[in-house]
Amino acid sequence: MVVFIFVRHGESTDNVQSVWAGWKDAPLTNHGMNQAKAAGEYFSSTRLTAIHTSDLLRASMTAQAIHDKQKSPKPLLSSSTLLREQHFGVAEGKPYMQKLTTADSLPSFLDKGKYPGISDREGSFPEGESKNDLRQRAERAIDEILLPYVFKAAREGVRGVRVAIVSHGLCIKETLAALLARGGQNEQMPYTGLRNTAWARVSVEFQGVKSGESIDFDGDNIPPLKVRLSDFNSYEHLNTPVRQRGGIGSAAYDPQQKDIRAFFGGRSR
Repeated sequence: MVVFIFVRHGESTDNVQSVWAGWKDAPLTNHGMNQAKAAGEYFSSTRLTAIHTSDLLRASMTAQAIHDKQKSPKPLLSSSTLLREQHFGVAEGKPYMQKLTTADSLPSFLDKGKYPGISDREGSFPEGESKNDLRQRAERAIDEILLPYVFKAAREGVRGVRVAIVSHGLCIKETLAALLARGGQNEQMPYTGLRNTAWARVSVEFQGVKSGESIDFDGDNIPPLKVRLSDFNSYEHLNTPVRQRGGIGSAAYDPQQKDIRAFFGGRSR
């Protein structure tokens, strides 16, 4: 059995501005970095085999914070464009507004410089991805990133494989739905969104195979999967980070920035 831990990135500068943030590469805020560090502390006692992350800055910064707290030998840390958020095309960086209804015309909104949410799975902003496009990319991520761990663990009879996937809210939701569907479950996710750095846990194994038992199979004879979602939107680690006041918490994180106490003559300890 392989356990996948999906983690949404920490708060980004685009999150606090309420703009469409898909492939637009915004960094974490100071508060977002504190969230990421708290997630790293939380998972520090969980031995991760690997950490796979979106290559976008807000996700890779979060993944690095988790990686930093892992004990040696450190797990593999790898990035992939397959784990990016949905691409919102011409709406990237533009203010978010209410969802588009069937009575509305998207072109008419765009002509007015307005960018509403699109509920239709086939709908998209010009130059962007639809939810169905995102699902296809999620299927590729499952085939190319997730399932190789399941296949390897089954062939070798290995237990205790835990892989973190650091990504984005919509990408995680589509990937989880696709993964559950492969396990024969209804792919309609009955869950809402994830908070920043909240996580979900999914176990994946082959049906009828005992834990620690090795099996032999080839690409044309893959046993059916058993997929179980045990946690969703868990954020116990967020009890610790408190947003800094005066706009500091919402500012972009700068690793070169001194401790705030230094500005008032204090000393960091």
